[in-house]
Amino acid sequence: MPTYGHWQKSSYCAQGDSCMHVAARNSTVELTESSDPTGAILRATPAAWAALVRTLKESHTHG
Repeated sequence: MPTYGHWQKSSYCAQGDSCMHVAARNSTVELTESSDPTGAILRATPAAWAALVRTLKESHTHG
């Protein structure tokens, strides 16, 4: 896992190596996966992140 920033593990993560981590850094939100700590980091604006979370929550409640 990258050493900078404050990474927070998903609250939906079960035991194991396949968890999503998120961090706020400067004016971006970053996502990475714990099973591949040297892998890619997805970066998004706070507005894009909020839209994604809102869409996922709406999808979860509607079906």
